[in-house]
Amino acid sequence: MEAATIERFASYTAAFSSAPFPDSMKNIVLWLKSFVPPAINANRRERFYGSAGACFGLIVTALLSKGSLGVVDPWFIAPMGASAVLLFVVPSSPLAQPWSIMGGNILAALVGVTCAKLFGASAISASAAVALAIALMFPLRCLHPPSGAVALMSVLGGPAIVEMGYRFVLWPVALNSVLLLASAVLFNNALRRRYPHRADTSNQHKTADVRPSERLGFTRADLDAALKEHSEVVDIASDDLEEILQQAEMHAYRRRSGDIRCVDLMSRDVVRARPDMSLDAALMLLITHNIRALPVTNTANEIIGIITLRDVAIALSARHEASVTDPALSQEVCDVMTSDVVSASPEQPITSLVQQFSDDGFHHLPVVDANRHVIGIVTQSDLIAALYRSRLEESGQQRGAVFKAINGG
Repeated sequence: MEAATIERFASYTAAFSSAPFPDSMKNIVLWLKSFVPPAINANRRERFYGSAGACFGLIVTALLSKGSLGVVDPWFIAPMGASAVLLFVVPSSPLAQPWSIMGGNILAALVGVTCAKLFGASAISASAAVALAIALMFPLRCLHPPSGAVALMSVLGGPAIVEMGYRFVLWPVALNSVLLLASAVLFNNALRRRYPHRADTSNQHKTADVRPSERLGFTRADLDAALKEHSEVVDIASDDLEEILQQAEMHAYRRRSGDIRCVDLMSRDVVRARPDMSLDAALMLLITHNIRALPVTNTANEIIGIITLRDVAIALSARHEASVTDPALSQEVCDVMTSDVVSASPEQPITSLVQQFSDDGFHHLPVVDANRHVIGIVTQSDLIAALYRSRLEESGQQRGAVFKAINGG
């Protein structure tokens, strides 16, 4: 009897496990999975910077606030912890910019204190304060999520905050915000992070034209239109989004067309200058070889600078205008060369150089090995020729595939 029962139970279990999962249950499972966001795309260095920066900023803010306010209570408010996450972990976010934290926190405190005075310290009053603060932050362009907590605290913070009234707006709210912001500016810029975050849309030629890379494909107007149609708040600056999309396009192009490396097209017989060479000799080299730049190398062939035709022309013009005739005052290459040299590596794909040549104003990039020895140079002409040739080969492959299909393989 027991064996038969067990057998029937096993058959029911097998039938249930083989039965199709209801679509409604699948939808519920998918919905529950959406509660967990995807992993944050940040490397270990950025994670460390964010954690260390928040610790640094909060310690500085707490100590200076305590020293400034003394017996004033509260002298340090909890929403600063949330602000620190934004300012140090995601400093490029529109919600983390200086006006966002200063305008958002001060505005929220003003609204909260006003609601507390008019309607008393109640849950309804606190909720209304947060809602009104959010509504005002949108048109004033100072949306800052921790400011919601500031508005809430202004109403429900207890007798000490009620007694302070509008003084609470100045200290601790404004003081805490200023100190945390100053710490973020110092910390982020020390690590070469752009903060305050500003879009670089400048044209190297200082004309009204958009940058070359923006003249084909999608434009900023297309991106703005798409964001407007999206309608929801997107926590990323439009210039960052544009840059990410352009990089995605470049990765897609590289994947489709294959990689041509710098070593494949660079000029190997590189004309060089020495740091102690006179400007007149450098100019003669540029004219003789019909080139626009000379890598400057030491006796070990290590790159220590670069000098361009423009550098030489400006220096010689200034010397002529000053009527300098004393040979002791004549300039050498080391006096006018650029020491912070942007270079490429031999295995670097040429597609990664497109932005530097098109938008950043470069006309030539020295190619150096791991020991900083100059082994070649890539110019705009080289890049154009390589991309043109790659496009021809891609078109030829497509035509070959079409003819093969027409002729039955």
